[in-house]
Amino acid sequence: MTVAVETGLWQLDASASTVGIRHRTMWGLVTVKGTFAAVSGRGEVRPDGSAVGTLTLDVVSLDTGHAKRDTHLRSADFFDADHHPEITFALRSAELRDGDQVHVIGQLTVRGISRPLSLTARLKDADAQGLTLDTEFSVDRTQFGMGWNQLGMMRGLTSVSATLRFTRATA
Repeated sequence: MTVAVETGLWQLDASASTVGIRHRTMWGLVTVKGTFAAVSGRGEVRPDGSAVGTLTLDVVSLDTGHAKRDTHLRSADFFDADHHPEITFALRSAELRDGDQVHVIGQLTVRGISRPLSLTARLKDADAQGLTLDTEFSVDRTQFGMGWNQLGMMRGLTSVSATLRFTRATA
């Protein structure tokens, strides 16, 4: 099945979108999960089929269900929300391949540190009024200045999962 995406401006529907993280901690015995409550974004599909856009996460909105841990995650040990209140992903290109697979290339910025990021998303529920992208990928938090690791408790990569619903933007 090949899905066509309409050209034009698209706005993230935050009420129908989720961005979450998972990281194994306590020497791999516990998986910490969290969700960003405040997510925004927009994009443009150009007439030539290329796409650009930006996704922004409000660091303070990260909720792991544990207030003390959330406060620590906002501190300079991790996200440093006082100095870097947002995480951004700047979409440089998105190419529809193999039916519903979207090859995405962009720049992820966390704590003011930008790194290139390529990932694959799955396009679903696409029509003239809206589209949904699902993706899951891993990042190395140490590449973004988050090396805090008391007693070696935190190892490995952080998994990021996202379901992003975009609707036609009104001019």
